This record gives sequence, C-alpha cells and structure tokens, in this order.
Amino acid sequence: MSKFAIRTVPSGIKFDLHASNGQVIATSEVYTTLAACKNGIESVQKNAPVAKLEDQTVEGFETVTNPKFEMYEDKAGEFRFRLKARNGEIIATSEGYKAKASCENGIESVRKNAPEAEIVEE
Repeated sequence: MSKFAIRTVPSGIKFDLHASNGQVIATSEVYTTLAACKNGIESVQKNAPVAKLEDQTVEGFETVTNPKFEMYEDKAGEFRFRLKARNGEIIATSEGYKAKASCENGIESVRKNAPEAEIVEE
C-alpha cells in the first residue's frame, strides 16, 4: 500500500510519497506547520492524476499549462521531475534517475499511487 509519510526535519515538516514497495517516489518542500504539509499532500493527490507531462529534456519542448510534471536533466546529468499545482507552485519533487525511462516510470507511479495513498505521521 502506498503512503504519504509525514516527518519532522530540523527546519520544519515534510512528506515523502512511498510506493507500495516502500521506495520514495516524491518528496515535498519543508512546511512550517502540519496543516500546511497536509494541504500539500491534498494538492498532490488532486493534481497528480490530471497533470500533463512537460518534457524539458527535448529541444523545442512544448510548454503545457499547470498542473504539470516537468521532467528535466540536472547538472549531474540525471533525470528528475517536479509536480506543479494549478497555481505554479512546486508541490513534489523526485530523486535523480540515471535513465529517462526510469524518471517517466516515477511520474506514472506518482499518478497511480498518490490519490489513494494513506497518510501517516512518523
């Protein structure tokens, strides 16, 4: 079963979305309150299934409207994604992937797992 794990970090509160195999597939920013963190989770649950993909790794990529997943290549040459809400705020980010296909699989995993994931406070 997939889950949003809420945890306290030195600078505030954040969540990780875990796939059913336990792997972290997306992480949030740091929030100042638990309520704000839960609002972020709600936003991911609502936006992930309907978000389009903007593949910034291809030349002349088409810009799509929010909500969207932006897939890009970082300075280390790894593929990453960020999920943006309707208002353009980044609500979840990924780890780095060596292969573009793995990054695409990560996006699909967020789309599939986020809406039904349970929320747990650790």
